[in-house]
Amino acid sequence: MADGGGPNKPNRPIRPRQGAPGRKRRVVIESGNRPNPRQARDRRDAAPKREKQEIVAPTGPVTVPSGVTVRDLSQALGITAAQIIKIMMGLGNMVQITQSLSDEEVELIAAEIDREITIKHAADEEELPESFEDAAEDLTARPPVVTIMGHVDHGKTSLLDAIRETSVVATEAGGITQHIGAYQVEIDGRKVTFLDTPGHEAFTAMRARGAKVTDIAVLVVAADDSVMPQTKESISHARAADVPIVVAVNKVDLPDANPDRVKSDLAAEGLQPEDWGGTTQFSYVSAKQKLNLDDLLERILLVADAELELTANAKAEASGPIVESRLDVGRGPVATMLVQRGTLRVGDAIVAGDAHGKVRALYDYRGEKVAEARPGTPVEILGFDTPPPAGELARVVETEREARSVAQRRGQRLRTEQHAQRSKSGVSLESLFSQLQEGAVQDLNLILKGDVGGSVEAAVSELGKIQHPEVRVNVVHQGVGGITEGDIMLAAASQALVVGFNVRPNVEARQLAEREGVDIRTYRVIYQLTEDIEQALVGMLHAVQTEETIGEAEVRALFRVSRLGTIAGCMVTSGVIRRNGQVRVVRDGTVVYDTTISQLKRFKEDAREVAEGFECGILLDGFNDVKEGDILEVYEVRQVERTSLDEPAGASASSSS
Repeated sequence: MADGGGPNKPNRPIRPRQGAPGRKRRVVIESGNRPNPRQARDRRDAAPKREKQEIVAPTGPVTVPSGVTVRDLSQALGITAAQIIKIMMGLGNMVQITQSLSDEEVELIAAEIDREITIKHAADEEELPESFEDAAEDLTARPPVVTIMGHVDHGKTSLLDAIRETSVVATEAGGITQHIGAYQVEIDGRKVTFLDTPGHEAFTAMRARGAKVTDIAVLVVAADDSVMPQTKESISHARAADVPIVVAVNKVDLPDANPDRVKSDLAAEGLQPEDWGGTTQFSYVSAKQKLNLDDLLERILLVADAELELTANAKAEASGPIVESRLDVGRGPVATMLVQRGTLRVGDAIVAGDAHGKVRALYDYRGEKVAEARPGTPVEILGFDTPPPAGELARVVETEREARSVAQRRGQRLRTEQHAQRSKSGVSLESLFSQLQEGAVQDLNLILKGDVGGSVEAAVSELGKIQHPEVRVNVVHQGVGGITEGDIMLAAASQALVVGFNVRPNVEARQLAEREGVDIRTYRVIYQLTEDIEQALVGMLHAVQTEETIGEAEVRALFRVSRLGTIAGCMVTSGVIRRNGQVRVVRDGTVVYDTTISQLKRFKEDAREVAEGFECGILLDGFNDVKEGDILEVYEVRQVERTSLDEPAGASASSSS
């Protein structure tokens, strides 16, 4: 039996099925049905053409968040992402559809397409509606919030100490308030909340934050010093916050006090005293002698009753700004909140910026535990997972889960914005040129830790003012709390300097810093911090090349030697001529060549140098076209270390001996 056959089947060859790989199909196309290419082209040309429909983008203004991506910006503008990418390519920057754009890039795109784009930052976003509709029966009187403002060393904290009968100024480094303090005093059964803001110029942002949460601003001016720059800044912040100003003329007990001069200077700033026909309350006090303090408090209450209607709904969920925050070693994150509306209680779920938590404990300004805090009351809160940023609006939500969700959304929003600003790349001609010079810029990496959030913010702001084309400060990480091992490891990885402001490293961090070779600097006054950082930047600057003329010689004769060239017979007219020195050939006041002295001879002997008044023979390296009457100017190039950031960068300077 053959292979493939059955018992009752004849042996037949197996044929492949139709369509199987083993058989080819033959397709015949009739000539009559074959399409004619020319006829097909004629029919295509005769068909009506469809006009391309242009997409018309809307022209109204749009609002986008800071750090917006290319895709989200295209959707907000009503144009394609490809158009935005094309615009950025035309500006010299390649971006991707998921890439975040910096504020400058968004503004350039808006200018290119002639659209109005408003950029909204995370700090500008309000978590609560601007106004509340509270029933009249729910509104109760609340204490006025008073901010003490003014120039450094005019006695703001001393005045507050005298009012509170405490001693805070002694605990401040250098007698300067380094952060905002919130306190409360009682006057004839009525409470008044005081905010003490720093007076140093580095704390402008903190001082402005104090003005935003206040009802009345007390402007402290020293009677022996009058109006100063920070005094004017304080007036501007108070006016921007639209709060009334009460002037406290301090140090009237000093022999050189001149209150009339203060009144005249403040009147020029728009603060007209009442006795001069104006509306501004003036009180003349002495913090050291505790003189006339009752008059100041009465004027504060007078302004509160006459010009302000201070009421709040104490039955609502609590909300208010974070005045200050810090990381306490024993208690964890601690935040000072000024309750503006509602009543804050232990156990409430709270969120402030990217920080959230559950209120575990409340403390008043004296450090005593309280069960609740009503409107107008400053209170310390324990329970946040991380110190909330100073100035953030804190509010109570229904559940801790909701608080965590809100904080995570805000944290993601802040990270996106920060990433966009860090990764921004220049797209203008000026910034493109700076990118070409980027390799010459050196970074001083810093890891900055502070005791409270406001101090860290002020230090970063002050360091950001240090501008130089060759060196710059780069804050790799900033945070609240002591210096830890993690900070040292980050500093070792990024080759950074660890700076502590009113904080110290623990034992483990100090030992690790010694092993890793990380430098730790700690400060208590911001003056010292900024001065040391400036000196560190000066040490990173490249030395300046200076040219010093050491001698001049006049060519009086020429001697041509076949195997050497032209030897110039010279008379040294000033200084000294040295062998192998740099020399310029000056002819008729113009430099014609710059070279070195190959040989220097005195008569027939080689000489190392020839002094003024002597003759010599000079052979120039690579230059034989020297002529009689030429002046050979010998100079030296020296490297001079710079001692200040204000010195010229890299440019050569010449000086004569």
